[in-house]
Amino acid sequence: MIDSFSQNILATIAYYDVLDYPLTVFELWKYLISSQKSANSEQQEGKAMLVDIISELETEELKKQIETYRGYYFLSGRKNLVAQRIERNKISEEKYRIIQRVAWFLRFVPFVRMILVTGRVAMKNADRKSDLDLLICLEKDRIFTGRTLVTLLVQLLGKRRYGKKITNRICLNYFITTNSLEIEMQDLFASSEYFFAAPFFGFEYFKKFQAANSWIAKYHKNYTPAKMANLKLIADNYFSKSIRSAGEKIFNFNWLEQKLKIWQTKRIAADPRTQKAGSLIVANDDSLVFLPEPQGPKVFEAFKEQMENLAKIRGGS
Repeated sequence: MIDSFSQNILATIAYYDVLDYPLTVFELWKYLISSQKSANSEQQEGKAMLVDIISELETEELKKQIETYRGYYFLSGRKNLVAQRIERNKISEEKYRIIQRVAWFLRFVPFVRMILVTGRVAMKNADRKSDLDLLICLEKDRIFTGRTLVTLLVQLLGKRRYGKKITNRICLNYFITTNSLEIEMQDLFASSEYFFAAPFFGFEYFKKFQAANSWIAKYHKNYTPAKMANLKLIADNYFSKSIRSAGEKIFNFNWLEQKLKIWQTKRIAADPRTQKAGSLIVANDDSLVFLPEPQGPKVFEAFKEQMENLAKIRGGS
């Protein structure tokens, strides 16, 4: 009989298997999924120690369903994921450089306060055709003005995703504001998405973002907010602050914000993708989210099926 700790380890490996992402033992410890009971309640399990993970991986029960190769752990029969992950890590590094160049320009845009990379690129699990998902935080009461200016600049740089132009293009589908940093969709998929999220600009706001989304710890028992900025972070120096401040004086009008709000909300409402079943569309003064086909429900269903299959295998052995 597999105990709850082993079950959490197996669930973590199974969940990231759905994302084609084998884990090192450190990553398995870091991203360890809490039990379903803990995730759906205020009850929190104690944090696991790395040595406990290492010891548990040597149990016969887990060895029946987990394999290891070159320092990565994965479900039995999925050894091919290791070479794929190594290759995707290289691809993601190339995509990181593209985002870094775009973020260098975006820091000059009025009302921009934080730029995060999310999705498969943040996980360093992107393939060649992947786009570049960004979450952008804008100053409160200026979300529609800020979004317009960000979109214009990314378009001028030739990096905006639209139509069939997807590969290495910036996907501008998630904007929040400084007074609304908490993510609305709070499920297992989102907890992983924003655990991996990495800031390219605005580390001080990133720390506030992490504090506002402490609910991630409900799903990942070892979640700890980042204390130090990563090496790819772009500094907000006197030059960028001065240009952004000058732009904010030019565009800081309530009437402009209201006109852009009316225009953008009408466009969003008229988009056929807004009416798709299961779509996640938010357009208000705090958030602008456009996800016609959110991946969370699909990933979770695949994860549930994976766990059911593993349970059958255990039951039949």
